[in-house]
Amino acid sequence: MLKNIPSLIPPILLKIMCEMGHGDEIVLADGNFPSERLGRKVVRLDGHGTCEILKAIISLFPLDTYAKENAVLMKVVETDKTETPIWDEYDRILRQAEGDNLKKGFEERFAFYERAEKAYAVIATGEKALYANLILKKGVL
Repeated sequence: MLKNIPSLIPPILLKIMCEMGHGDEIVLADGNFPSERLGRKVVRLDGHGTCEILKAIISLFPLDTYAKENAVLMKVVETDKTETPIWDEYDRILRQAEGDNLKKGFEERFAFYERAEKAYAVIATGEKALYANLILKKGVL
């Protein structure tokens, strides 16, 4: 047993986060995201939403302070009228952990998919909110 490791983080995800280096990226994917097609390494956490997973990860995972963007969201498709209140939750969680070091960015849907393909890993969640996909860029301690 280890102390202070959030219980929803399985050993394989802890291993992946330890393996990642400065500048590597990890995707928190909502339930509609094509995780298995795009991810090199996929960790399935289908029973959890992205906010609870984000809280657990950000407690262990520093964001890159040197990058132009260290937290990247998928832009809503122009013709889509979907609201994204989950983004406010992400902002609250990330700002609480990172303060002024948070540098949010946005990627168009297909550019986000291309970036996700290059990510170190994808966490497939059970999140039902639309446009709840998030890429985190790892920093240094």
